[in-house]
Amino acid sequence: MLLLPPTPPHPPLFQEVYFKNHSKQKQKEVMEKNGNNHKLRVCVATCNRADYSKLAPIMFGIKAEPQFFELDVVVLGSHLIDDYGNTYRMIEQDDFDIHTRLHTIVRGEDEAAMVESVGLALVKLPDVLNRLKPDIMIVHGDRFDALALATSAALMNIRILHIEGGEVSGTIDDSIRHAITKLAHYHVCCTRSAEQHLIAMCEDHDRILLAGCPSYDKLLSAKNKDYMSIIRMWLGEDVKTRDYIVALQHPVTTDIKHSIKMFELTLDALISFNKRTLVLFPNVDAGDKEMVRVMRKKGIEHHPNFRAVKHVPFDQFIQLVAHAGCMIGNSSCGVREVGAFGTPVINLGTRQTGRETGENVLHVRDADTQDKILHALQLQFGKQYPCSKIYGDGNAVPRILKFLKSIDLKEPLQKKFCFPPVKDNISQDIDHILETQSALAVDLGGTNLRVAIVSMKGEIVKKYTQLNPKTYEDRLDLILKMCVEAASEAVNVNCRILGVGISTGGRVNPREGVVLHSTKLIQEWSSVDLRTPVSDALHLPVWVDNDGNCAALAERKFGHGKGIENFVTLITGTGIGGGIIHQHELIHGSSFCAAELGHIVVSLDGPECLCGSQGCIEAYACGIALQREAKKLHDEDLLLVEGMSMKKEEVVSAAHLIQAAKLGNTKADSILRTAGTALGLGVVNILHTMNPSLVILSGVLASHYVNAVKDVINRQALSSVKTVDVVVSNLADPALLGAASLVLDYTTRRIY
Repeated sequence: MLLLPPTPPHPPLFQEVYFKNHSKQKQKEVMEKNGNNHKLRVCVATCNRADYSKLAPIMFGIKAEPQFFELDVVVLGSHLIDDYGNTYRMIEQDDFDIHTRLHTIVRGEDEAAMVESVGLALVKLPDVLNRLKPDIMIVHGDRFDALALATSAALMNIRILHIEGGEVSGTIDDSIRHAITKLAHYHVCCTRSAEQHLIAMCEDHDRILLAGCPSYDKLLSAKNKDYMSIIRMWLGEDVKTRDYIVALQHPVTTDIKHSIKMFELTLDALISFNKRTLVLFPNVDAGDKEMVRVMRKKGIEHHPNFRAVKHVPFDQFIQLVAHAGCMIGNSSCGVREVGAFGTPVINLGTRQTGRETGENVLHVRDADTQDKILHALQLQFGKQYPCSKIYGDGNAVPRILKFLKSIDLKEPLQKKFCFPPVKDNISQDIDHILETQSALAVDLGGTNLRVAIVSMKGEIVKKYTQLNPKTYEDRLDLILKMCVEAASEAVNVNCRILGVGISTGGRVNPREGVVLHSTKLIQEWSSVDLRTPVSDALHLPVWVDNDGNCAALAERKFGHGKGIENFVTLITGTGIGGGIIHQHELIHGSSFCAAELGHIVVSLDGPECLCGSQGCIEAYACGIALQREAKKLHDEDLLLVEGMSMKKEEVVSAAHLIQAAKLGNTKADSILRTAGTALGLGVVNILHTMNPSLVILSGVLASHYVNAVKDVINRQALSSVKTVDVVVSNLADPALLGAASLVLDYTTRRIY
């Protein structure tokens, strides 16, 4: 039967309440920059029910901040056609004042009608835009109506903000979408792939905002305890959740005949499958009338298992697809929004080819009979998949409003294109527009556990430090607690976390994110999977590597090693670690044991090392070794000299040994010179093995060792390597910065 219940009044979407609370913040200086507290006059033009679901959250946000914006709403296209539900009414019910209604659809059943509709819109729009004089027009998507809007605004020197550019699908929509991209001055995209496509299309990456899909702001917070009443209203009193189907299929304008045939097969399969089904009418496109005739020919409007409707309000449509047993068709809603609920989807034909999809989507690219579609229904119906957030995290609208406020109307209107395409070493940081792209960095050392928010430029935005617990369980609990706290704080400090990088002592398999083995320096720290629990807790990708390797990566990205092909980093702290960069690449070795430089043996009968061997560099030169020697001197009353004092309960440390040496304690000075010599001999071995052009000493003891290392090189090294540069790192936190670079290098598509 054909259902057209009156659209019930419903309160404005949740965003209006949210933005009234959010609107008292910041950005007044941006308005002052635009002159005399000028409010940004924004024209939002909506053409159909689908684009309104994406534009409405933005409109609520704009409306809720009248001190920054003036909103004008223009309605055109299928919103004003009775056959498609007169959907302009839902805009009125959302309490928006419609400034202008434009009848722009030319009735017809072929491609020419679409062309004529574009032409009619181009004739009518100039008068409207002359009257409104907007500062910026917001255009959504890839419909032919949107192309008319963008063309009119561009020719009339009105700035254009395009929503959902850079995406890929399988019809003429692709060409229209990319044409609008070329006309638009600013871009809001939903996925990182779309962002990369825009950059590859030579769009200025400073004018691209990766925000997510605005509709996800509604989807991810949609909670309706009374969803059963919605289901019953549209599908009947006897329907249960997960026991019905939502079908939404549109003509493919580049192959109308085939798409009509596919629709016939879909209806045949649905009839055979014998489940209650809600069928929505197709979009206004060439071929839509023929699809309606197919529905009527097969008796869908009068079939007891089917409900055919022209329009469902978006709030109610969300509940219907969220609790459906399956959605079938070729609507972008199926591959985008429905993934937020984990509802199974069967995507038919080529209309969405190229779209990013979650695992809930099963594709039926082609079908000669109903059997393939019927089999897909049998496979998918009633399943429940993990929820997907490919297209958004629920915070798109705040980002878009911030983006709008950042627009400087005094900037030249003429677009600038970035030729050639963006190189992979150009920063994608647009922190003056959206959140600073950042990493969550974790440094797990022998003494402390530190977590930091690190920006793309290597700035430590926020840092947390705790003592490293002695047991595995306490240590892992503390890591998770500190990471969750830092991730929550990232929102407050305007940072977007791209992933988590973990720097840890011990031998690490970075491919699996597992600590294979650690010395006594970190107890209970062998065969530990760090990636899984951290990723599960934060829902972010996680990278793990040894702290010495991380120090080398930090130097490569932020420090002395930037642009150097071959260099070695030694990190001197509680232990001794290192990392080797060879031909710009980090060396891990066949069993991930490369660059364990602290365990190079420099004496066969030297002191015992924490690794169990004797005479390692670490046994002489690490913080623990110096502390051991300081305690020996203190026990013999040979540590303290004039100018030093210690409280009774104070623990003797390496710092006391260094202080004593500086104040003339010859025994303390001798110990430090021995430690420096041991480190220098290790460096000489490295020079003779790897022949780097640069050696970087990092960590708290580096400045005390650098001269000793240079002296040993001059005395012991072959003449061909004596010219090597030995420098002290200028990075304050190399392990944290290296952990961050694990994330930042990967997420910006650089090689690691």
